[in-house]
Amino acid sequence: MRRVSTIAVAGIATAALAFSVTACGSSSDEGSKDKGIGLAFDVGGRGDHSFNDSAAKGFDKAKEDLGIGGKELTAKDGDTDADRYQKLADLADAGYNPVIGVGYAYTPALAKAAKKYPNTDFAIVDSVVEAKNVASIVFTEHESSYLAGVAAGLKTKTDKVGFIGGTNSALIKKFAGGFEQGLKDTNPKASLDVQWVDSTPKGFGMPDRGKDIAEGMLSKDVDVIYSAAGSSGAGAIEATAKKKGTWSIGVDGDQYFDKGLQNYKNSILTSALKQVDGGVYDFVKSVVKDKKPLTGVQVYSLKKGGVDVSYSGGFIDDIKPKIEEAKKKIIDGKIKVVDTYKG
Repeated sequence: MRRVSTIAVAGIATAALAFSVTACGSSSDEGSKDKGIGLAFDVGGRGDHSFNDSAAKGFDKAKEDLGIGGKELTAKDGDTDADRYQKLADLADAGYNPVIGVGYAYTPALAKAAKKYPNTDFAIVDSVVEAKNVASIVFTEHESSYLAGVAAGLKTKTDKVGFIGGTNSALIKKFAGGFEQGLKDTNPKASLDVQWVDSTPKGFGMPDRGKDIAEGMLSKDVDVIYSAAGSSGAGAIEATAKKKGTWSIGVDGDQYFDKGLQNYKNSILTSALKQVDGGVYDFVKSVVKDKKPLTGVQVYSLKKGGVDVSYSGGFIDDIKPKIEEAKKKIIDGKIKVVDTYKG
């Protein structure tokens, strides 16, 4: 029987955001652009307790700090490149500027939209689109994942660790590769069980499936699970919280403080932080306030504070010196972190 976790219900409720717009005669790319930010979420949308929620945080802060409006859309399971393009085009036609696509799945659609609307400022998170009116906001996720691997290697009691990826894409393999390296460098005896939720982006919006995968790992004595899987990872966190002596590692935002995960926070060892909110905010500010839109590849690295790990809850305070030592070695170039998983 297909089980749906409580997180899935909440996620569906918050992510199902409606949008309607009426396009007039000519594209607003040639007219008024004062409606604020247009933001298109990836699958799972606002309320995924992870990647999209981090983008939403930057979106909300920009609206508040800069005194502007905004509109958000959410990709659905099974959306095609044409569907994603239409979301971006609807926002541009309606007069939103800048327009941001959250997630690598928007790559073809945003490339097309940037060409169609040359006077609109676009940004894409987690991918690179080469165009004069596009900022590509990318992160060194493998570096923060390495640090998460160090924590897992030091905290596991069974020497069995798990990784759950939303999809086996190049992006998520960065998380898995860095995590495995950090784990093995710290605890060579530890084994890593890597599983993928789905082969498509819908794998980021399946908390019931994430929960099932985590339960399978836990039944095999895995006692630390790191998920880079959007709301599917939230399902894994729920499963881990129900087995005493096991830990989850959160991703993107500091999931210890996520309101939707408060019942499980005492099982969240740490979170591999990725400042998507900062990237979104910086870009919007550059367009709206500074009037000098960021373009090209914008890299948010460990050295620049774009990625890190959290110490919330105090669960890794005892190993903080070793994590900070690894962090310094990465920043100084003494540790070269791989950016893919080859297992």
